[in-house]
Amino acid sequence: MRAAGHRVEHLEMVTPAQAARLAELGVTASVQPLFDALWGGPAGMYAERLGAERAAPMNPFAALRDAGVPLALGSDAPVTPVGPWEAVQAAVAHRTPGSGITPRQALAAHTAGGHRAGGDRSPLAGRLVAGAPATYAVWDGPGPLDGGPPPRCLRTVHRGAVLHAAAALLA
Repeated sequence: MRAAGHRVEHLEMVTPAQAARLAELGVTASVQPLFDALWGGPAGMYAERLGAERAAPMNPFAALRDAGVPLALGSDAPVTPVGPWEAVQAAVAHRTPGSGITPRQALAAHTAGGHRAGGDRSPLAGRLVAGAPATYAVWDGPGPLDGGPPPRCLRTVHRGAVLHAAAALLA
């Protein structure tokens, strides 16, 4: 099972026992943090439709991490906007106390975790290190984790090929 690299999309309602089993099987949890940002909390859509008691433990990113379940962040666009920095921020600032993860963990889940969920089990996947394929993005601002708006992408490179370069970098 572990070698097959399975993932569960939209993992939102999971018990601690289920999280432990997912970790044992090496299943990646593909999660959408903006769901919690938009619909979580005691007065959000989840609480309204499921009841506050059932809604509170939804999207337990920290519990999944603590159980050893690999996380991959995504947006589920067009249901929620494609906003990688907003997803990272939402994973950190979870509406249920104790359910968020650190900025570093959220960034890793949105980079290396995404590669893992997509089937790339290379230890270099999603990491900018010597020997890894040159796949990266360069951003220009502090971003929402520091209270600002999403930073602007200046350059995107995939396996050494420039896919996007801001005009300022081309001059």
